[in-house]
Formats: sequence, C-alpha cells, structure tokens
Amino acid sequence: MAGADGALRCPWALSTEDYVLYHDTEWGRPVHGDDALYERLCLEAFQSGLSWLTILRRREGFRTAFAGFEIAAVAEFGPQDVERLLADPGIIRNRAKIEATLANAKVLAGWAPGELDALIWSHAPAEPGPAPLSVADVPAVTDASTRLSKALKKAGIRFVGPTTAYALMQACGLVDDHLADCTARGR
Repeated sequence: MAGADGALRCPWALSTEDYVLYHDTEWGRPVHGDDALYERLCLEAFQSGLSWLTILRRREGFRTAFAGFEIAAVAEFGPQDVERLLADPGIIRNRAKIEATLANAKVLAGWAPGELDALIWSHAPAEPGPAPLSVADVPAVTDASTRLSKALKKAGIRFVGPTTAYALMQACGLVDDHLADCTARGR
C-alpha cells in the first residue's frame, strides 16, 4: 500500500508514524551483536500477547530499565530489581517476562562473545524464500523458527516459543518478509 509519501510499504506499517519509521529503518535489516540480539529477543518476548506498537512506544523505557540491554549488566540484577521493574510504568510490568529477561541475561553472561549471534544466525535460511505477495503469505511460525526456539530453550533461554522466534527472525533480518512491492524489501 502507498504511504502518505507515495512509497509502497507493507500494510501493517502505515497505521502510525512509529510503525513507518520502524518499518523503513529497522524491521528486516540484519542485526548482529550479542547485546543487540538480546534486546530484540527480550522485546519480542515482552510483545507476546500484545501489539508491537505497545512495545515500540516503550522501547526507550525498556532500554533505561534494563541497562541498555547490556547482558553483563542485566545479569547482575537481583530480586530488588524485579520489584523496581514491576513498579516501572515505562515498561510492561509482567513478572514472568521480567524474570525471564533477567534469567536469560544470567545464562548469556556465561557464553563466549559472539555465541548468541552465532546461534541465532545459524538458523537463517541459506537462500531467501519467495517474496510474500500479501500479508496472508507471511507465516507466524516456520520450521526454522521452531528449530531456533528449541535451540534457545535447550541452551536455557526462556520465553521464546516458535512464534516469538519467528518474530525475532523477521525483526533481525534473518528473513525478509517485506512484501514483494514494498520499498524496504531487500534493503
């Protein structure tokens, strides 16, 4: 669909300026680095059951609350931080998601630098799939996202089912689910 500027975009991106900016500059572009991927993993987990716009609009609050998603810093958080986070109106105050975010940082803090990046990117398809023609052609789960979810869970990572794993793959550029005519496809 054409946006206000005439550029063709995925239909989901046209409802707000927040989405337009995210769609045009981030979604589907390759993300590397353990801390950057940890942030996306956490945000996708917080999004579970909510709209992405809710998360996107609170992103800076999340970054402030979770020490910029620096794995080493979040790994040091303790029970008092859980209580602080549960009282923070700048984030989604869900105990299970907060505790998973902290537990995941503790697991990842023991990994070698680049290990999270390597694990996630090892699940990127060798060849890109066909460009979706409509939103109906975009899956919520794939075999690759199911394998990624299982690999992360086996490694001790919590709150990452196959749907969350696929959303992570889309957001971080492992797959390009921009529609065929979208101006952002292939960037």
